[in-house]
Amino acid sequence: MSKTPHKSWTREELILAINLYCKTPFGKIHYHNPLIIELAEYLGRTPGSVSYKLANFASIDPSLERKGASNSSKLDKETWEEFFNDWNKMAFESEKIMIRIFGESNVIENEQIIPEGKYKDSIVKTRVNQSFFRKMILSSYDSQCCITGLPIKELLVASHIIPWSQNSKTRLDPQNGLCLNSLHDKAFDQGYLTINTSYQVVISRKLENFEQYNVKLITDYQGSKIKLPRRFLPKQEYLNYHRKNIFRA
Repeated sequence: MSKTPHKSWTREELILAINLYCKTPFGKIHYHNPLIIELAEYLGRTPGSVSYKLANFASIDPSLERKGASNSSKLDKETWEEFFNDWNKMAFESEKIMIRIFGESNVIENEQIIPEGKYKDSIVKTRVNQSFFRKMILSSYDSQCCITGLPIKELLVASHIIPWSQNSKTRLDPQNGLCLNSLHDKAFDQGYLTINTSYQVVISRKLENFEQYNVKLITDYQGSKIKLPRRFLPKQEYLNYHRKNIFRA
């Protein structure tokens, strides 16, 4: 397909660009990125045009303090709002197209064979959405635990502030996510630690009952400030929910 960099962007092209924007670390938004090159080939555009569009989304991303280019169109803003107002629908819609472009194994992490059955479509959708959420969160935190700085990707979890099971509307909202290592994710999930609205770690006094064990791996971080994400800063209301409803004060 010939590349025509000046043609207008369509809605489908924009949701693919937003999808890739959400999953691409800022340091990799450039025309040498293989995923940007491959998407450009699919769209019939230049890698420079696609990378510029991704960078341009920074100008309308409310989670960023530092804005990017400001050449966003009316359709850019409308598609962005459509995507961000319904994460569940738009993430799955865009991921289905991404699977068509890049292949299932390159889109869904830890791909496994799903047996035929009544709930197969639901399982597939859940797995696709969970993989999308993980990639968004890890890319936002530069694949480092926001409490300890641990950079081993295999030991990191895209943790939900409001649990997956408790609010379907926040499941894929990246501002409902934290990048945590497996231990601190479990402690957060079970309410043994929380993050206050100043983005500091607060440890539950319940852990005092386990001082004979080596809980210093958790308690030593009392009062420390988490590493903030490059984008999608955790929402204050979600942090308040966790403190009031899950944290074991």
